[in-house]
Amino acid sequence: MTDDAIHCRHCGATLKTSFADLGETPLCETFLLPEELDQPEPYYPLHAWVCDECFLVQVDEFVSPETIFNDYAYFSAYSTAWLEHASQYVDMATDRFALDSDSHVLEIASNDGYLLQYFVEKGIPALGIEPAANVAQAARARGVATRVEFFDLALAMELTATGYHADLVIGNNVLAQVPNLNDFVSGIAEILAPGGTATFEFPHLMRLIEGNQFDTIYHEHFSYFSLVTAQQVFAQAGLTVYDVDELWSHGGSLRIYLRHDNDTAKPVHQRVRRLLAREVDFGITTIDTYHDFAETVESTKHRLVAFLADAKSSGKTIAIYGAAGKGNTLLNYCGIGPDTIDYACDRNPYKHGRYTPGTHIPVYGPERIAETEPDYVLILPWNLRTEIMQQLDYITQWGGRFIVPIPELAVYPKGPA
Repeated sequence: MTDDAIHCRHCGATLKTSFADLGETPLCETFLLPEELDQPEPYYPLHAWVCDECFLVQVDEFVSPETIFNDYAYFSAYSTAWLEHASQYVDMATDRFALDSDSHVLEIASNDGYLLQYFVEKGIPALGIEPAANVAQAARARGVATRVEFFDLALAMELTATGYHADLVIGNNVLAQVPNLNDFVSGIAEILAPGGTATFEFPHLMRLIEGNQFDTIYHEHFSYFSLVTAQQVFAQAGLTVYDVDELWSHGGSLRIYLRHDNDTAKPVHQRVRRLLAREVDFGITTIDTYHDFAETVESTKHRLVAFLADAKSSGKTIAIYGAAGKGNTLLNYCGIGPDTIDYACDRNPYKHGRYTPGTHIPVYGPERIAETEPDYVLILPWNLRTEIMQQLDYITQWGGRFIVPIPELAVYPKGPA
């Protein structure tokens, strides 16, 4: 998306309003092997724009999804809280939509089978569509039937030509990762059975703005949605948002429930109307709302960098917990590297022995923290800070403290060091 030719991927309008310019960064989930550290590392502009017409916040497709998901480092099943979230969803969906052994459940971007495994346990036929072959392999090991492909209208038509329609279509944190948005949504309308429901979860743009969650912007996320915009996107394909839940995940997400326009058995719930009104009151449809975001991001950067520099100059040791994608956006934007951070830890063994993209911080298993007793642990997946602080509460035994960078810099336990 160059400055002289920028167009909205949904409505086609010329994009004129900058939302957040985070400089140039590498892909946030491309962790480096030791032998790759001396090789050229590609950087791409990370500049989010907002459409003045449909209010879709978006970054350009500098890298194809095929490149991003060729060898993907994110595995959902390593978060206990996310597994609980998935299990609760499956129980809810099974009851609410009366799913049984004659039903068909389809999850798009099914990752490592973290969610569909619970449908399999209930004897409900489930199929995953997952583009990352290394991640799909983990799903199959859990007994989840998985096709290694990208979902689009062509794949949906291929499946329906065999007589397959899904009674429940699930898309958790995938809508943001689709560059060809309108084609993708048309595929949902094609694959969804008459009388069926599709649910999509995505970080809520309103919460991103009010919570200063700029680190959730990265190349793998092409688009950022409010309910106002999501409703427009799906309406183009003949799908109606008939219900919505506000969720805790990823710093505040929405789960929308979709049906075919002609499925009048599912009336639009008051929750949809109320949230649309709240978004309008917040300013989601007012372009000035987006102008102020960049200033907040810049001040957050300065506060975090100053705090870490002061701690390091005082002889403190600083480790990272959770080498998450959002954290790599923050590290690269703030210029925080191994001169400040001693190492990073993550539960995902895929990342062990590798280095964070761009900043080249070595990644170890969580046991490294107990072995080295750092003074500070910087929590990059701040949306899971409660879970992580409980897991690592032993650091207080040596006076260790947690740093949470978003929505604003906070240190725990509170009080003097």
